[in-house]
Amino acid sequence: MRRILMVASLCAMISYTSCTSEKEEKVEETQFLVTSPIKKDTVVTKDYVCQIQSIRHIELRAQEKGYLQNIYVDEGQAVKKGDLLFKIMPKLYEAEQQRAKAEAEFERIEYENTQKLADSNIVAPNELAMAKAKYEKAKAELALSNVHLGFTEIRAPFDGIIDRFETKLGSLIDEGDLLSNLSDNSEMWVYYNVPEAEYLDFKTLINKDNPEKVQLLMANNKIFDHKGEVKTIEADFNNETGNIPFRATFPNPDRLLRHGETGNIIMSIPVPEALIIPQKATYEVLDKKYVYVVDKDDKVENREVEIAYELDDLYIIKSGIKEGDKILLEGIRKVKDGEKIEYEYEKPEEVISALQLPAE
Repeated sequence: MRRILMVASLCAMISYTSCTSEKEEKVEETQFLVTSPIKKDTVVTKDYVCQIQSIRHIELRAQEKGYLQNIYVDEGQAVKKGDLLFKIMPKLYEAEQQRAKAEAEFERIEYENTQKLADSNIVAPNELAMAKAKYEKAKAELALSNVHLGFTEIRAPFDGIIDRFETKLGSLIDEGDLLSNLSDNSEMWVYYNVPEAEYLDFKTLINKDNPEKVQLLMANNKIFDHKGEVKTIEADFNNETGNIPFRATFPNPDRLLRHGETGNIIMSIPVPEALIIPQKATYEVLDKKYVYVVDKDDKVENREVEIAYELDDLYIIKSGIKEGDKILLEGIRKVKDGEKIEYEYEKPEEVISALQLPAE
């Protein structure tokens, strides 16, 4: 009899504990966390794929026909303005120069003799004018031959770095043949495309007196040491992509950046009075974002929201809700539209502060 009573008591305790646990679990399930959007000035960081180009990048081409006699530099070598880079065999052009020089000297003597005769009224003024014209023509021919001879030497038009050679020593080259390229990497132009909406934000919110500073994320995922300035925006949008090209100029004192590199421009866009909510307060249906808004009767109503910008763990809302609305923060998969809930309200400042805590 005593054993039966003990078993009955144990069963009763287990039953009571189970019921109590279920009630507590049920109470916990009905408690939801609610917060509100917060409005504050913020800055959105956007990144754009970019192309890096030298401030000056030119082709070095032969201006005369002939054999490539000398190469005075090496590929990848830094050169100074005026340095001799290539030389085309000048023998033919030297001979032309000597002939033109002799003809010019001959016409000079003829002109001076005719001048003496004209001064003594032995020859007519027209004959003197003809002698002068021939002399001037001979001088022009000499100047032209000097130009052709000068074209056999290809010199650096500015400080820069020599690219790969496109022809080898001793090759027969024609006028206009590509020899190499020369890049001035003292500064770099970085081009990237910006969507129309972000372009409008940039133009309306950026101080015109202070050019926007941007950063460059290089291909090795490291930030370039120097900041660039957005100095140029092209005239037209691309009708197919809806983008407009921007150009930022970066100093490159260590010549780390080279023509043709790629990377990402990191640009900060100020957003005044941004309406901010946590990302976890939203859910997605067919590529559209929704939140649950709690009305004055404590009933939830699903509402579509339009996202203006995406931040880490946060969304900036363009439309759909307003400051002061109560939105469901947790448990959005446990409620239905129109359902009445019990909730606990947490201030948005505390919610956002908790989201921005570093992970332990």
